[in-house]
Amino acid sequence: MAPMIKSMKNGLEKLSMKKSRSVIHPAGVPAINNFFAKIPENLEEEYFEKLLKNEHFSLERIISEGQITPIGTWLCEDTNEWVILLSGSAKIQFKLSGSTLSLHPGDHFTIPAGTYHRVEWTDPNAKTVWLAMHFDSKIKD
Repeated sequence: MAPMIKSMKNGLEKLSMKKSRSVIHPAGVPAINNFFAKIPENLEEEYFEKLLKNEHFSLERIISEGQITPIGTWLCEDTNEWVILLSGSAKIQFKLSGSTLSLHPGDHFTIPAGTYHRVEWTDPNAKTVWLAMHFDSKIKD
């Protein structure tokens, strides 16, 4: 088995052994959760919810409703960030190129570690729901 696949498999096995916030049925069947459930009604600030985490990656749900990265502020992560927009719409700006991506449901992309970026705009009239996975550039055994 390739080292990266083996490492990811081991990480997921460790993750599955950790206590979950989901309710487990006595027969060992996991409860079904809905990604769009429990979305806060009024968002004064962007909402972040960590869904999974281990030593190789973290997965989070992000909900925006008109929030942006403060003007003049740039985000820069130590890890790669894969993002998919599931509902709503948004614009992400990149500092180095000055380019802006307009995002719609289903759009996804990877922001490499060390890339300066900011949320330029999110729809103020609808919930913008993101799924973001932060992961190491190199997965090690």
